[in-house]
Amino acid sequence: ELGWISKVHVNGPAVVRHAEEIKKWRTVKGNWQAAWLLKAVTCIDLTTLSGDDTPSNVHRLCFKAKHPIREDLLKALDMHDKGITVGAVCVYPARVTDAVNALKAAGCNIPVASVAAGFPSGQTPLETKLAEIKLAVQYGAREIDIVISRSLVLTGQWEGLYEEIRQCREACGEAHMKTILATGELGSLANVYKASMIAMMAGSDFIKTSTGKEVENATFPVGVVMMRAIKEYYWQTGNKVGFKPAGGIRTAKDAITWLMLVKEELGVEWLTPELFRLGASSLLEDIEKQIFYHVTGSHALPHDLAMA
Repeated sequence: ELGWISKVHVNGPAVVRHAEEIKKWRTVKGNWQAAWLLKAVTCIDLTTLSGDDTPSNVHRLCFKAKHPIREDLLKALDMHDKGITVGAVCVYPARVTDAVNALKAAGCNIPVASVAAGFPSGQTPLETKLAEIKLAVQYGAREIDIVISRSLVLTGQWEGLYEEIRQCREACGEAHMKTILATGELGSLANVYKASMIAMMAGSDFIKTSTGKEVENATFPVGVVMMRAIKEYYWQTGNKVGFKPAGGIRTAKDAITWLMLVKEELGVEWLTPELFRLGASSLLEDIEKQIFYHVTGSHALPHDLAMA
């Protein structure tokens, strides 16, 4: 719907002011904080996207995905029998089989997500992108995180962007598709809004801020704009699309702030792993430290949380 896209206007200064207010929000304390942190854990895409990934460190990641918080800490909170795991394990296509096998051996049903479509730059031919997606699905990935061609946004080729994402959606088959906009490289908040809309129109199940490899990753102004796009798309079509901030989210306080922002902008119904994910590799460590402190009243030593 190009007419919809052409009418887009974003009040940049107002968005930035709102984002500054978000940073001043008071965080929750005590049992409320522990509850929000456990909710954050269930929405994490536990990620390893390094050039030196091996089967062994993927297996370790999968073990942590099934046991994100130490059992004795969960028992102290009376949450040991609630089946708390992370939302998904995210790896490169070449490591999908390792992750699928490790999770199957562990007897859990956590989905494996794979980045694809020329991640992180998107600078590969469409044919290659589609082949990579199909291979990742064939290997067992149940979620695919694709990355768009930023040049199509920067040059205003909205129909081209739609067609590229549509073909990627088709290649995903039954797998859920998260579309990474790489917002730090789109040039303006208006482009972020337009790219969000195009991605949703083309069939994305989620829209995601960043690859985590850009200079600027998930920021609150970008989050506000993308969530407003999700809200408007829902009002117009009745379809709920998920949101995933990724990159630079490292502390428990950051995680809670993102959860609060989603609740504020989209409502409680979006606070589920089906509609909200946090892309992170080191966030879980800080969350577990905060829960350790809440339960024991002391700070964790390195050997206390060896698997963090």
